[in-house]
Amino acid sequence: MHLNTKLDQELTDIFRAREMALTARGWCAKEFTLREPIRASWQRSMGYGLQPDSEPPSSEPQALAVDELYESNRMLLDCAEPALQHLTDRLGHHGNDSLLILVNSQATVLAIEGGGSKWRELRDLQEGACWSEAVRGTNALGTALVEGRPTMIGYGEHFLDRLSIFSCASVPIRDPQGKIEGVLDLTRLGPTLQAQDSLLLLDMTASQIESRLFIASFGQQYVVAFHPRRQYLDTAWQGLLALDGDGRILAANQRACDFFGMERAQMVGLPGESLITGWQERFEQVRRGITGHLRTPRGDFFFKTLHLPEAVSVPVSVPSLRKEPATPTLEGLAGSNNPRYLRELDMAARGLRHGLPILLLGETGSGKELVARALHKGSDRADKPFIAVNCAAIPEGLIESELFGYRDGAFTGARRGGMTGRLQQAHGGTLFLDEVGDMPLPLQARLLRVLQERKVAPLGAGVEQDLDINLICATHRPVRALVFEGSFREDLYYRINGMAVHLPALRERKDMRELCQTLLRRLGAGQVSLTDDLLGLFERYRWPGNIRQLEMVLRTLLAVRAPEDRQLGLDHLPSSTLEDLLSEEVCEQDGNIRVREQEMIRQALADHEGNVSAAARTLGISRATLYRKLKQAGGC
Repeated sequence: MHLNTKLDQELTDIFRAREMALTARGWCAKEFTLREPIRASWQRSMGYGLQPDSEPPSSEPQALAVDELYESNRMLLDCAEPALQHLTDRLGHHGNDSLLILVNSQATVLAIEGGGSKWRELRDLQEGACWSEAVRGTNALGTALVEGRPTMIGYGEHFLDRLSIFSCASVPIRDPQGKIEGVLDLTRLGPTLQAQDSLLLLDMTASQIESRLFIASFGQQYVVAFHPRRQYLDTAWQGLLALDGDGRILAANQRACDFFGMERAQMVGLPGESLITGWQERFEQVRRGITGHLRTPRGDFFFKTLHLPEAVSVPVSVPSLRKEPATPTLEGLAGSNNPRYLRELDMAARGLRHGLPILLLGETGSGKELVARALHKGSDRADKPFIAVNCAAIPEGLIESELFGYRDGAFTGARRGGMTGRLQQAHGGTLFLDEVGDMPLPLQARLLRVLQERKVAPLGAGVEQDLDINLICATHRPVRALVFEGSFREDLYYRINGMAVHLPALRERKDMRELCQTLLRRLGAGQVSLTDDLLGLFERYRWPGNIRQLEMVLRTLLAVRAPEDRQLGLDHLPSSTLEDLLSEEVCEQDGNIRVREQEMIRQALADHEGNVSAAARTLGISRATLYRKLKQAGGC
C-alpha cells in the first residue's frame, strides 16, 4: 500500500509540473485532472522504464522496410485507403491542424495523412515507426491497443513531455473474428473542445474499414448485410454475416452480434434456420443476390446480399439498394438531333460484333459507361457478363489483383480461397475498362500480353487459362498525348483502339428536352415534364459535370416536388442549385482556378525535385489530395 501511495504521489507530481508548463504556453483550456485510465497508462509507462523527459529511441526496434511493411499489411491498407481519403477530404482545411494516422496491430505506422510544417517537431512520427506504449508511453495509438477500446488522450495527458502539446483520439479496427487488426488515430495540436465528435467520426470511419475487411476476407462465400431500417444498409451501422454454401454462419461483425443479442463464439457455426424464420426461402434470395426481409425472434430486418461466391469482392463501396435502371438503346443515347453521333455508335456496335476493341473518348460525366452497356446489350454477347472496372478508382497496389485475381496464398494478406479476377469474370462477355488512361505502366505491359495471347494467369498460378472477351475502354484523358509523353504504351494504344467514338459534352448537344425525358424515364418519372423556362436555363448552362450533373439536378427536382406535380419548373429548384445554373461564368472561372492550381502544384513539385510528400506539405494538403489533383489535371 505504501508503494502504491508513493507511486501515486510521483505521478501526481509529474502531472502538476506538466500542468504548470502547459499553462505557461497559454493553452490551458480547462482544469487538469489525472483521469484513472491515464493514471493506469502512466503507471505502465514507468514500468517500461520510461521517464517524462525520455527522448525518441535512436533506432526503431520494429521499423520495417516500406515495401515489406506495405506487403505484410496489404489487405488492411487496401481496405482503409478509400476511407482515409474520404476522411482527409472531410477534414478539409482543418487537415493542416491535424494528422490522420493508421497503425497495424503492433502499433507500427502504416499511413499518415494531413499536417503542415508545424508537425515537423514530431520528428519520430514516420511510416514504419512503432508507437506502442512500451516505446512512446501513454499515447492514443498504443494505449488503444492495450485497452482494446476507443481512447482519448487529451492535451497534457501523454506521458512524455514532448508529446504533451497534442490531443489524440484513437479507435481500434477489428477483423471479422473480433481481433484488433489496427488502430485509426486523429491527432490535433493543442487542446480539443470536441473530443466526443472526434471519437464518433473515427468510429464511423473504422466501421467502414471493418466492413471492407469483412467483405474482403470472404471472397468465396456469401456476405449479407442487414438492419432494422432500410436506410441504414450501406452504412457503418449495418450488421454483416458471412455464410457458406449451406447457409451456415462463418463470421459476424459486432453489430450483427448486437442485433441478435449473442456473442461471436455463439453465432459462428450456427445454421441460418436457428436464427431466422423461413430461412430456406430467405437463403434462396441471398443466392440470387436480391434484397428482402428477415424475420427473427429479435425482430424484423431488411437485408441485401453484398457478395456472391461467383463474383469478385473488392474493398469498394457496396452497391446501392436502388434497382439498376434498364440500359438505354443507342438511339436513345444519341437522340434524334445527333445523326452523326448515332452513326458513330452504330459503327461501334457493328465493330464490337466483329470483335473489334472500342475506345470511348469523352469528358468526365459524359455517359461512357452507359454507352458501353448499350453496346454490350446490342452485341451477340448480351446475355453474357458485362464487367466494369474503373482503373482510376482502385488503389494502384490493388488493381493488378483486381484484374487478374490470385490463388490462395499468393502473397501475405491474400484472402482465403484466392480471388477470381475481373478478366476471368468477363470470359465469354464484355470487359469495360473505364479511365484506362490512368492505368500504371507496369500493368499496361501485362494487359497488352493478355490481349495479344488471349490467355490469363492469376497471381500465384502457373497455368494460363483461355480468355474470350469483347473489350471496351474509355478515358477522359488525351491518350495520344499520353503516348507522346511516354506515360501510355503506344502498342497498347493501338491494341485497344480498334474504333474510337468521341462522346459529345452535354453543352455541345442540341437535344436537351429529349435527353431530359430519357433521364426522367430512367429515374422512374416518365410522366413528368419540364417547363420551357427550366429547359431554356438548362440549354444555356455549360454543364461542367455533363450528363452525370444533369441527372443529379433532375433527381433533386423529383425529390422536392409535391406528389401531384406533373411539370417541373424554376420554382422547384433549391436556391443553391438555381444560383449555380444562373452563373454563366462557372465553368470559365473553375477552369482558371484549376489552371492556377496546377501551376502551383507543378512549381511545388519542381522545388522539391518531384518529392510528392514534401510538395504536399508546402501546399498544405495531404498526399492523397495531391495525387487526386494531379489526376484531375485538365480543362473544365
